[in-house]
This record gives sequence, structure tokens and C-alpha cells, in this order.
Amino acid sequence: MNSIKNIGLLVIFIVIAGIAKAQSFKFGFVTDTHIGSVNAAEDLCRTVQDINADTSLRFVVITGDITEFGSDNELQLAKQILDSLNKKWYVIPGNHDGNWSESGGNSFRKVFGAETFSFIYGGYLFVATNSGPNMRMGPGQVPRENLVWLDSVLNNMKKPDMPVIYLNHYPQDSSLNNWYEAIDRLKKRNIQLILLGHGHANRSFNFEGIQGVMGRSNLRAKDSIGGYNIVTIQNNLATFEERKPILKTQRKWTEAPLFDHHFEKDTTRYPRPSYAINQKYLFVKKVWEYQDQSDIGAGTAYAHKLVIATNTNGDIFTMNIRTGKRKWSFHADGKIYSTPAVAGNYVIAGSTDNHIYCLSLKTGKVIWKATAQKPVLASPVIKNDIVYIGGSDNHFRALYLKNGNKVWDFDRVNGFVVTRPLIYEGKIYFGCWNNDFYALDLASGNLVWKWNNKSANRMFSPAACVPVATQGRLFIVAPDRYMTSLDAANGNVIWRKQRPDVHVRESMGLSSDSTMVYVKTMEGQLYGISTTADSMSVSWKSSLQLPYELNPTAIIEHKGIVYVPSHSGMACAVDRRSGKVLWEHKISNCLVNMIMPFKKNQVIVSSMDGKITCLKYSPK
Repeated sequence: MNSIKNIGLLVIFIVIAGIAKAQSFKFGFVTDTHIGSVNAAEDLCRTVQDINADTSLRFVVITGDITEFGSDNELQLAKQILDSLNKKWYVIPGNHDGNWSESGGNSFRKVFGAETFSFIYGGYLFVATNSGPNMRMGPGQVPRENLVWLDSVLNNMKKPDMPVIYLNHYPQDSSLNNWYEAIDRLKKRNIQLILLGHGHANRSFNFEGIQGVMGRSNLRAKDSIGGYNIVTIQNNLATFEERKPILKTQRKWTEAPLFDHHFEKDTTRYPRPSYAINQKYLFVKKVWEYQDQSDIGAGTAYAHKLVIATNTNGDIFTMNIRTGKRKWSFHADGKIYSTPAVAGNYVIAGSTDNHIYCLSLKTGKVIWKATAQKPVLASPVIKNDIVYIGGSDNHFRALYLKNGNKVWDFDRVNGFVVTRPLIYEGKIYFGCWNNDFYALDLASGNLVWKWNNKSANRMFSPAACVPVATQGRLFIVAPDRYMTSLDAANGNVIWRKQRPDVHVRESMGLSSDSTMVYVKTMEGQLYGISTTADSMSVSWKSSLQLPYELNPTAIIEHKGIVYVPSHSGMACAVDRRSGKVLWEHKISNCLVNMIMPFKKNQVIVSSMDGKITCLKYSPK
């Protein structure tokens, strides 16, 4: 009897051991390859060769910042190198792949097939999302459409208790504007581990009770060789070893226990964005709110009681201004980051599917479309029945509003255009992501002058700001924290200043009386810079105090009120005369694209997480 019992126990032991062995596996963990930067391609090639030589590795995950600047050439080169892997590999984008992307992230999806992935291996569900920020400087943000996708994956798990490993480029904390939306979803399942990049260093985290592990960059940096991590999953433990190709050294540096946290029983209160500010200004009321299933990465337009908007699903659509209900929708084949322009019955917007669309405001039907050689991320302006818009194909175009035929085409833009141009005194002005700023003759499209900020870093380009001009002077701000005043006629520098007490970035706007240029600092303050002084002179200051602030969205003054957007979902109204804050209202925790006044005491606010909100306020 005892022998039978012992045999039974032995069988159970063998079965358990077999299961444990079956669920034991290794994989490569690569991140921050930054193809396009110095030595990056060589470093990735070495890593690929090293992984190929290791037959114990089952697959490879690459957690973002695949490229340096998100360009098509960089993406193609990265894909070419990764395709030489002899095992399955899975990839997601990071902030470098999206924030400066000439395709608005469209090329990443085309080259790699998707910006998310999910698969099951060894009894674990691996699920990964994009991190943003896409096309607008600010904290990271998991795109709205990725959250919708994540819901679908988690809600359709055949085994709801299956252990989950989540991957994202960013730390799952306030580094991401909407970190809690992913975390809260994952906590409804058996989330056991989070893998990430972004920080370029091996580091362990605790994200609300979930172990997180950041991998080192694949770049060599100041070392002679790059590296990556080998992860071993065995006996409910994830072990991380830093691996250096060529040297073939492996160093165990951390391990993470894998277990079911049973978060359904966890009563711990974790930090979440506060909306308490809305209780301070109760006279600001939400008339309606619309939530899209995709990001909204641009501002809105208003005409004939309609709000005209776009989204990253490729939709151009209209909404009833009174109710927020959709009227009509047109679908393009690429993400849209272009704020639409309206003239009469014509609605104009660019798309990452390489087209400029003209739709009927009444019906949404296509009146015409013009083809570009690359995506069109920029926003159009319309003047005297002519559409002016830049693209990612080194072109800036002028098209007839009624039929889309070419008026002129300037084909010597040394970079790609992402913002709305300025028309002033017979010229049109715009910057691009290659440090250049252009002035073209409005009638002919001929180059009048070009200015370059002489920075060695493309990321310091004067490309994201909407320029302003008055009294013969043109003003721009850029990520290099310089504000520059140029002679609008010839491009000569009148003054160029970087003040230690006024850290300007891309957000700016002209006062209604043209005496000041409003600028928002990275410290969250609002200043007025004199348009007539011989240097960068502060002539006005608001009492507004936001937290650390990066949002490049333009500042607008309307009927004595200055509207200021933030990167954390806050819309602010400031009195032009006194500088006092009239009200603040938080509509989300993501970047505000635009605050659009459309009638007395009412504004439309759109935010990157797919929200469009109509606010009405009663002045005190």
C-alpha cells in the first residue's frame, strides 16, 4: 500500500516538475536602440548576432525608441537589422519614434505591422502598448486607441487568471499622463511584471505593488560596446542578466518574484489626478463632453453651428455645437494631426495617408483631394480662396480652394512641417524639423529668406510653435529655450534671447492689441513679452501658476481673456488687463490641443486622449 502511495506521489512530483520545466524559458529584452544616432546600427547588429548565437532564447522583445527621430529611413534600417534575427521578435514604439515622426507614427505601423502586440508563451500573456507622446511635446501617453485595444485583449482572455507581463516604453507612473488607465485595467487581471525602457539604465521599480524592470539602452554610450538583457522565467521568478556582445559577459543584476497579487483585495489608495480645481470655479459648467475611441491630436474649427474635428483613426468629422452629437464623418487611410480649416462650404485637412482633403461642410463628401509624396501633418490656412499647407515631403503648397489645383509649390523645405503657417504682409512663414525657418512670397511661392538657429540638434528646431508677427517683427520660440525676434522683411535677427528666469518653449500667442507676445514657461508661468523693445523684455505677468509645463499649443486672446492650455488637461482663462486667473477647469489628465472660443462665455477644448468638451462660464 505504501509503495502504491509512494508511486502516486512520485507521479504527481514528475507531473509538477514537468509543468515547471515546460514553463521555464528565456528571452531577449532589448530597448532604446535609437537607430539614426552615432554607432546605433552597429550596436544593434552586434546584439542581433549575439542573440542569434544563443539557442536558449525563445524570442525577443524591443520596448521602444527604436529610432532617434522617427524618420522613414531610420525605421526601414531598424526593420532590416531586426529581420536578421533567427527567432520571433516583438516591438513597440517609444517617444523618439512618435514625437518627432515625419509620418505621425503611420510609418511605424506600416513598417512593423502594428504599434501594439500580444502573444502567449510559457503560460504567460505578454501584452504591450505604445507610449507616445505623438507629435506634441509633453509627458508620455498611452494612445486612446491602444487602451481600447488593451480592453479587448484583457476582456477576451480564455483564461482570465493567466499571468500577465505588460510592456511599455515609459515607467508606469506620472511620467505617463494616463499611467493609471493602463494600471487599473491590468490590476483586474493577474499582472505580475512590467518591462520598460526610456531611462537607458538597468533599474528596478515598484508600480503600485507591481514589480517593474527597466532595461539598459542597447547603445554603447561612453562604453566600447552596447548591450541588452537576457530574462529567465523559472520557478515563479524572473531573473535579469545584462549581456554584452563580443565580450560575451553576463551579469545577473536583479530578479523579480512572479505571483498573483490579488489586487481585487487590495484597499491601498494610490495617487490619481485631482480634479479638485473644478470645485474652486463652480461657475464653469460642462455643457457636453464627447469621448472618441482614438486620440485627438489636433485642434478644432467652428462654422455654421458645427465643430469640425479630426482624430488618429483617420476621421474628419463634425459635431453639433449645442449637443456634441456627431453629424457626419469621413474616414481617411492614415492618422490625422492636422487642425482643419474652414472657408464657406469647404473643410480642409491633411492626413498621414499622403493626401490633403477638401470636404463639403454640409455633407462630408470629398470635393477634391491633393496627393503629396509623404504624409501631411501640418495644419492649413486659407486666404483669398487659396489653401496653404506644408508636408513631410519637403514641399510647401498653395492650392486653389475650389478644385485643389496647384497655385505654386515650393519644393526646397529642408525637413518636414507640422504646424500652422503665418500669413503676414504678403508672405507666409513656417518652421520645419531641421532647424530652418522660412519666409515665402505669398503670391509666387518664391523663397524670400531662410533663417537657421544653428543648433546641432534637430530637436531644437523652431517647428512646433505657431509664429506671430506685428510692426514688421516676427517672433518664434523653440525647444532650445530661446525666443527670437526677426525682421519679417529680410530675416535679420533683431534680438535672440535665452533668459534664465523665463524658460520659454513652443507655446506662444499674440495679444489682441499686438503689444505683447504671450509665452508660457516650462515652470508654468505666463508672461507678456514686449513687441517693440530692443531685447526680450517682460512687460506683463499673470498670476497663473501651472506645474512643470511642456505643451506647445498656441495661446489665444479673445475679448479680453487669455486662454492657456496645459499638458495635463487644464484649460485656463486669464484676465488680459490684470493678469489674474479668471478660472481653471480640468477636462482630463492629457495634453490640451486647443482652446477655441466660439461665442460669448463658451469655449471648445480638445485633449489628446480623445475628449472634446464644451465649457460655459458665467463671469463674476
